[in-house]
Amino acid sequence: MSTASHRSPSHRRFDVTIRGGGVVGQTLALLLARERLRVALVGKPAGAAPAVADVRAYALNAASRDLLQSVRAWPEPAAGDAGPPAITPVSAMQVWGDNGGELGFSAAALPTDALTWIVDVPALERRLTDAIGFQGGIEHCTEAPPAALTVICEGKRSRTREELGLEFDVRPYPHKAVAARLRCEQPHGGVARQWFRDGEIMALLPLEGADGNSVALVWSVPAQQADDWLVATPEALAQAVMARSGEALGAMQLQGPPQAWPLEISRARRWIVRHGNGGVALAGDAAHAMHPLAGQGLNVGLVDVAELVRVLHGREYWRELGDHRLLRRYERARQADVSAMGLVTDGLFGLFAHDDTRIQALRNWGMKGFERSTALKHWVIRQASGLNS
Repeated sequence: MSTASHRSPSHRRFDVTIRGGGVVGQTLALLLARERLRVALVGKPAGAAPAVADVRAYALNAASRDLLQSVRAWPEPAAGDAGPPAITPVSAMQVWGDNGGELGFSAAALPTDALTWIVDVPALERRLTDAIGFQGGIEHCTEAPPAALTVICEGKRSRTREELGLEFDVRPYPHKAVAARLRCEQPHGGVARQWFRDGEIMALLPLEGADGNSVALVWSVPAQQADDWLVATPEALAQAVMARSGEALGAMQLQGPPQAWPLEISRARRWIVRHGNGGVALAGDAAHAMHPLAGQGLNVGLVDVAELVRVLHGREYWRELGDHRLLRRYERARQADVSAMGLVTDGLFGLFAHDDTRIQALRNWGMKGFERSTALKHWVIRQASGLNS
């Protein structure tokens, strides 16, 4: 076993330097090492213990699952593991609007056994860290060494991106996301539930396996309301979630303090740049961010790194990894798809945040029509799952 540890850059030149040790950066490192490239990973490892318990959960589609399985980072339970499962397959999804709008999705329409998988964030990060520990082609560095290609995966507030002058257009939403874990009186049955009501968007994502009764809350609310929930009593927040969900899962109890963060739609104008003797590319949140209502944030970031590796793998033998024309292939491939997904999430947020009664009637009419359109629903399910990629 070769254990990757933090150290200053060695004197040898790396093929690729990755700035950012989160899920996207570590997945990219594993994919590149599989291509027999020498990779320097700069940044805090994803599996490092957080100062506050992480209450987030990722909704990962079939394409993301396949990608993580290919680098042995999918957090499948091992024999003898104690505690609840870190992965919960979602067999169905129920979505409610106001005034009777309702949608239902089922995994029965797919060639996989789930619509999506809800993955515990700390468990995924630990598995990525373990996978990198077994990969001798990756070296953790405290400083960024020179490389033919540098990939920035530092997140929405990337300092390196700003230093390179890569403009990042940001439009904040008037909402923040409130996240928490709740224990429910009734089991969730592997069903993800979402409500679009009164300008708010609330999702309850199933946790701890198909038979569990714990859920992850993601609640998009006006910024001041989010701040108020952070200082409210646990009982008050649990009661509010129970009321807004129509007591779908019975009584609820908060498990630990809630967290909140601002929401925005943002995108880099350029994803690549020539710098010094090498090329630079953006990936993940350093290139784009969108509203979490569709649960596609990390999925989109993982498509970024898969596409980048595909482009690098197919390069002409005489091209350097940081060749600008080569990286343009990656930029063109991803900008259009990310723009389209951003437009969808932004449009849905604007549609359901509108309090005009005529708009409310229109959106509920649209939900009912969509529910009756079997072919369209089937296409959307496959698109969201990554099976149409």
